[in-house]
Amino acid sequence: MGDDMPGVPAGPVTSRVPGGAAMAAAPQGRPQRPEQRRAADIIRLLTLYRPLLDAFVIDFFTEDLWAQLPAAWQPALASATPVQLAGLLGGRGGPGAAWPLSLLAFAAAARALGFPRGCPCPPCPPCPPCQSSRLHPLLRRHVKPKKQHEIQRLGKLLRRLSRATGCQRVVDVGAGQGHLSRFLAFGLGLGVTAVESDGRLVGLAERFDRELLRELGKSRALAHRGHPLTPRAPQHIAGRLDPAAPWGEFLLPPDPPGPGPAARNPLGGPGGSEDGGRVLVTALHACGDLSPALLCHFARSPAVAAVALVGCCYMKLSTAPQQPPGYPLSASVAALPGHQLSYRAREAACHALEEYQGRLRGGSAHLRAHCYRAVLESLIRAADPGKRHLGLQPGRKAHTLSFPQYAQLGLSLAGLDPAGVPLDSGAVGAMLEQQHKVVAFCTLGQLLAPAVETLILLDRLLYLREQGFHCALVPLFNPRFSPRNLVLVAARTPLATALAKDAEDGHSSEDEDLEEAESPREWQNPQ
Repeated sequence: MGDDMPGVPAGPVTSRVPGGAAMAAAPQGRPQRPEQRRAADIIRLLTLYRPLLDAFVIDFFTEDLWAQLPAAWQPALASATPVQLAGLLGGRGGPGAAWPLSLLAFAAAARALGFPRGCPCPPCPPCPPCQSSRLHPLLRRHVKPKKQHEIQRLGKLLRRLSRATGCQRVVDVGAGQGHLSRFLAFGLGLGVTAVESDGRLVGLAERFDRELLRELGKSRALAHRGHPLTPRAPQHIAGRLDPAAPWGEFLLPPDPPGPGPAARNPLGGPGGSEDGGRVLVTALHACGDLSPALLCHFARSPAVAAVALVGCCYMKLSTAPQQPPGYPLSASVAALPGHQLSYRAREAACHALEEYQGRLRGGSAHLRAHCYRAVLESLIRAADPGKRHLGLQPGRKAHTLSFPQYAQLGLSLAGLDPAGVPLDSGAVGAMLEQQHKVVAFCTLGQLLAPAVETLILLDRLLYLREQGFHCALVPLFNPRFSPRNLVLVAARTPLATALAKDAEDGHSSEDEDLEEAESPREWQNPQ
């Protein structure tokens, strides 16, 4: 099933997902550090259930994925309501649910090995965030509520890192429209260099800066909760990160190259940054290989005192040995048999588990989209066996359509004539009646997603451990509306001060104090 990566040991994996078999034996030379043991345990779990992890839900009918589940699981999952599936996903049970012990063991292992995501709220459908009252009104302009929440929380963490390290300069890589950079500069008074590869976004960020400066000039006394803005705009640079370059050659020209002089390296040369001091480096939702590349630059560059990174788009990580490191990054994970992650597994790590759980509890119409797409894949393959996994996007509101309407759109996108494909046949109706099974299968994949993300983040943490740095993983954002909420923090000095509760930041349901995700000895202090 799926696209298994070469080199994955056969071990206990068969053509069927194992139904509660004992975990595979630990490799010889069991790692001693807690994070190494956790990585090894995750790999053993993923190896046991790799057929489930690597399965594409759109192949549900074409590859008969339901039949590949353990026989003991099938009746319980087939009769489960969406609310009961949400309970299985959240570990809180469900009304009237009677799950096989092997299924409960699988779910418990997956939840235990995934990194705690820090959601303090009781289970309920996800609610959209509102405007952040903790951000100055001028800093909320052009910024969606989700991003307001993220920049406010990450900004406070960076201010703590600044105080703990004595660094007043921040380099924001992949800055986009500059929302985080503006909060750091105007709101927190830090010196900020914003690096973005898209010259159009750089221009837009500079325009937003000018707008804010004009408004600030009109009412210099304007304050928010007693904290006036600082008239200090970020410096914007158009440039691309070169993952393979020495640390003194941090940037490449933007692609395509823009007008003006070549960008100066914000990390500077051997003497430090361009102003002679050290810097903090941050990236909010650094896509694919950007996070590993920044960690490598941090390890090589004495000008970088600390980093705080939030990754995303794990499926874009490079995995070939001859390419710049993406995954695995650490020697510890690379040495573990079965550590390889397929494209499908890395894509699963990007799922929004809390959002899916909310859809299950609310019986959202979005749930039918999985079945629609699986039926459409079956129709496409029947009409043209050469067409497979085409990446069709019938639209964001496709779940609101009837299946014939959805299929007509999808078939047209696939280059097929909808008139030549029977959409009201008994076979199509029989597949649509199995929507509950498709949703149950998706739920099993959702259970494994946090464990995969944890393995990827543990690999990065272990890489930093191997270099002798202090590091921590912090669940900083509310995962209900910011699924990639785990921030990797690393520094050349201890992090206890930066991650300690700070009374001046206050405490509210919107901006809770930073909490350690695990014990300080396990996650923060390098041994």
